[in-house]
Amino acid sequence: MLGQFFRLTGRGLGDIVVHPWANLLTLVAVAMVSLLAGFVLLGLHNVNMQLMKSRGQVQFQIYWKTDADPQLIEEQWESVGAMKHLVDIKGFTPQDALLELADSLGEAGDFSWLKENNPLPFSALASFAVPPQSQQKGWAAELLTRLKSMPGVDKVHYSPLQEDLAHGWTLISQAVIWPVIGFLGLVVAMVVGNTMRLSLLTRCDEIEILALVGAKPWYIRWPLITGGMVLGFTGSMAGLGLLKLAQNALADILNIPPLFIHIQFMPMEYCAALVGGVTLVAILSSFVAAR
Repeated sequence: MLGQFFRLTGRGLGDIVVHPWANLLTLVAVAMVSLLAGFVLLGLHNVNMQLMKSRGQVQFQIYWKTDADPQLIEEQWESVGAMKHLVDIKGFTPQDALLELADSLGEAGDFSWLKENNPLPFSALASFAVPPQSQQKGWAAELLTRLKSMPGVDKVHYSPLQEDLAHGWTLISQAVIWPVIGFLGLVVAMVVGNTMRLSLLTRCDEIEILALVGAKPWYIRWPLITGGMVLGFTGSMAGLGLLKLAQNALADILNIPPLFIHIQFMPMEYCAALVGGVTLVAILSSFVAAR
C-alpha cells in the first residue's frame, strides 16, 4: 500500500514534465499571485506596526492630591506598572515635574524660586497598548475608573481619540485583508485548477480504462492532487523569495525625514500562513478538477 502511494506520487510529479510550458506558466502565475498577496500582508504588517506604535496606545496622565503620602504614591506606581497591557509608566515627583516644566520652556523656565514651595503634585504618565481582544466599547473607560479609584488620586486625564484610532485601524485592516486574500486565493484556484484539468484531458483514455477495470477514485485523483500541491508549494515559496528580495531592496526607501520608517519583513507566522494557504488552495482546486 505504501509503495503504491509513493508510486502514484511519483507519477504525479512526472506528469508535471508532460506539459512543461503549461506547468511553468502556472508556476509563474502562482508565484506572482503569492507575491501580490505577500505585498498586501507586508504592507498591512508594517502599517499596523507604525500606527500601533504611535497611536495604538492610550496614555493616562494621573495626578495625586498635594497632601498624598509619597510612600503610598510610589507603591501605587508599582501597582500600575504591574497592570496588564501596560507599555510604559513614568512617575514624576513635584521636583521632577518642575524640572520638566522648566526644560520645556527653555531659557524662560527659571522656577528656582519655587523650589522651597513647589505647588506641583506627584504625577505619572502611563501608556497602555490597546489589546485587540479588549477593544470592546468601554475598555478605556473601565481602566480610567480603576485609576481614579486609587487612594490619593485627584484626577486622571486621557485622550479617547487614541483608543478610537487604534480600534478603527484594527477594524479597517480586518475588513481589507480578508476580501483581498480571498480574491487572490480564487485566482490561484482558477489557475491551478485549469492546469490540472488540462493534465486530466491528456490522460482521458487512461482514466477511462482505469475506471473500467475498477480503479478507486483516489487512485486516479492522487497524481493530479500531488501535481497541484507541488505547483502551489513551489510557486508560493518562489513568491515568498521574491518578496524577500523586494523587501531588502525597499527596506530603507521610507527611512528618511520626517518618516523614518524601516520596512520590515513579515513574521514567520505570516510566511507560513501564505505558503500553507496557497498550497491548500492548489490542492483543493486540483481535487475539484479531478472529480
